[in-house]
Amino acid sequence: MLNKVVEEGDGLDAVFGALADPVRRQILTRLAQGEALVSELAEPFDISLQAVSRHVQVLVRAGLVTQTREGRIARCALDAAPMLAAAVWLNQYTHYWHN
Repeated sequence: MLNKVVEEGDGLDAVFGALADPVRRQILTRLAQGEALVSELAEPFDISLQAVSRHVQVLVRAGLVTQTREGRIARCALDAAPMLAAAVWLNQYTHYWHN
């Protein structure tokens, strides 16, 4: 049943696409510590706030981040559930790197 879910393309491409970028992975690492504003997420990066916002939107589309807005302020939170499908898919190949 779980393989069927993964095969149906339940966002697996979006999850792997989102995880492919190191800035987005760092954003997820930060959000694992708790909610943050987009401006707080942007602090450690030498890129514009707009660029960080675009990275966050990729994560939102992949289902890895949720946002709540209060006016112009967007609070972000991690939703790691979509990573389960990626972990299940990868787990099918563990026997290749254990031999």
